[in-house]
Amino acid sequence: MKFTVDEFRAWKHKCVTLLGMSGVGKTYLSAMLRRSDWFHYSGDYRIGTRYLDEPILDLIKARAMRDPFLRDLLRRDWITIRNIIKVHDLGPVLSFIGKLGNPELGGLPLDEFSRRQALYREAEIAAMLDVPEFVRKAQEIYSYPHLVNDVGGSLCELDEPRVIDLLARHSLILYIRVPEADEIKLIQRAQADPKPLYYRAEFLKAAIADYLAERRLSYVAEIEPDDFTRWVFPRLFHSRVPRYEAIARPHGYTVSSEDVAQVRDERDFLSLIESAIARDAAA
Repeated sequence: MKFTVDEFRAWKHKCVTLLGMSGVGKTYLSAMLRRSDWFHYSGDYRIGTRYLDEPILDLIKARAMRDPFLRDLLRRDWITIRNIIKVHDLGPVLSFIGKLGNPELGGLPLDEFSRRQALYREAEIAAMLDVPEFVRKAQEIYSYPHLVNDVGGSLCELDEPRVIDLLARHSLILYIRVPEADEIKLIQRAQADPKPLYYRAEFLKAAIADYLAERRLSYVAEIEPDDFTRWVFPRLFHSRVPRYEAIARPHGYTVSSEDVAQVRDERDFLSLIESAIARDAAA
């Protein structure tokens, strides 16, 4: 949605979608707003608890069935397995996505990696299409007047216009941009602790070809998973920036991660948005 400052102030039930790379402050803002009567809708939490819950459990059970002791317990229904996914700890989701590369080093073959990537994409689309229903639930069931939509960094990779159109109709989209001076710090943090990531199929295909050529490897099975994840992250970051901007320009507003770091309470957050609206109107 687009607003004037006065229209935003008068918006009785606010819904804000936070857009940007992991590490720019989306979850920080969401956790802070949760203390001020905002419902925190985490896209990745919804993915893990609703749309990938069964595939994650299937993966865990398949691994457990390799052990004769656990296999016997499972087949006799003497034990159960369930996910424990938390908003601040999405370990099962990340473990399901996995990393590409040598299986002996914990990596996944390309076919299996691509299958999981496709499942994650469909799950993220479904989770975003659920946002209007959770706006209703937040108000009618949980008595939260406002909702903050904490989306994954991969939202810009989905190439699914209906998702962006829906979010633009039902929320104010706030893109958190990383200033050029801070790009290196964000990339270094990501490379220090490489986590599983979602990649567009076309991006992944080109990245694999370049990585194999640069490392003088012949097969995906030779890839060291963490090394590839570290190597590819700067490329991924720079490929996502114009995609975020293409969403924010027509549909939302832009602030910097530096500005977000200064937000301490709901009043600061609302002032940040009002300033972004005013800048957009003056441009």
